[in-house]
Amino acid sequence: AKCQCKVVPRERTNCGYPGISAVECKKIGCCFNASTPSVPWCYSPKPKKVRKMCPNDPYTRINCGHPGIRPRECMRKGCCFRAHPAGVPWCFYHRVMEE
Repeated sequence: AKCQCKVVPRERTNCGYPGISAVECKKIGCCFNASTPSVPWCYSPKPKKVRKMCPNDPYTRINCGHPGIRPRECMRKGCCFRAHPAGVPWCFYHRVMEE
């Protein structure tokens, strides 16, 4: 994503080799910006921002507990807990969403 390439020139980490083209640089998943001399022009992007969310659809839940698990025990495992509806896991894993 474009926002991942907004790296201050002095904080760029080299990702290519001397003389690499913009096309080759982008092909290997790196950012290219030749506007600042004496810093890497082909550089590593910032990591993607992600956040954990408890899925809204109860039928997409992936079980993280066992029958009868208590909310505190579920939360201690780092999972979501919702004691409804019947027939689906009440303790379930988060989904990771890109921002």
